[in-house]
Amino acid sequence: MQEILEGPPDIVAMGNSISITRMAGLPEIRPGDDLSSLIIQAIRKNCGKLEEGDVCVIAQKIVSKAEGRLVSLNTVEPSSKALEFAEAFDKDARLVEVVLSESKRIVRMERGIIISETWHGFVCANAGVDSSNADAGLVVLLPSDPDASARRVRDSLKNEFDTEVAVVISDTFGRPWREGLVNVAIGVAGLAPLIDYRGQPDSKGHTLRVTIIAVADELASAAELMMKKTDGVPAVIIRGFEYERREASNQEMIRRGELDLFR
Repeated sequence: MQEILEGPPDIVAMGNSISITRMAGLPEIRPGDDLSSLIIQAIRKNCGKLEEGDVCVIAQKIVSKAEGRLVSLNTVEPSSKALEFAEAFDKDARLVEVVLSESKRIVRMERGIIISETWHGFVCANAGVDSSNADAGLVVLLPSDPDASARRVRDSLKNEFDTEVAVVISDTFGRPWREGLVNVAIGVAGLAPLIDYRGQPDSKGHTLRVTIIAVADELASAAELMMKKTDGVPAVIIRGFEYERREASNQEMIRRGELDLFR
């Protein structure tokens, strides 16, 4: 039987296994904070060090806060479009205006809900603008370049622990046709976000023709099981997962318009 150690709980799959360890003890992140250094301190406290191939999954919110991606609603002047939508659905027109400014394209805007495409290419609610876990009167935007944010943290972890690791930045998205939210990857560094099984045989010898697995999203979703929305644990270390190690971009996961049946 596997020994159970005291301390932050892990999720462990027996046999060929992965473990997910919470990085407890991170402080409230403020603009200008050295996020990499704070994560390194949390790693030393919670698991001592990183090992070859570890994946650090970090919640988008603390990345955005450290990078100063905050907007005070008191500084926002709503447009006529924001005012009209806010009045119709009892919304804060200033918040609506921030969402519109962070949107490259509005996908749907009705019943008080805005689904938009961000300047990064993500299709999500409110262009990723969020007021949860933010001080009163502030909203948090997505990082300007989540891949670059992931690379900065990855480089710091690599230098500190002298080992090859990967970083995934995650955010919570809704899903068409299904209730409930899941965490997905919005930035990656050091790992291929997709595994392409096309051309390989399945267990019955049939050739796979369309199967591409979004492993970065799966890592992000697995990490959220240990982060939890109300526990204030915005980072975890996933150990034991095998992945393709290379420089990559989360943009590889965004479906091109000509292949999208719903655009």
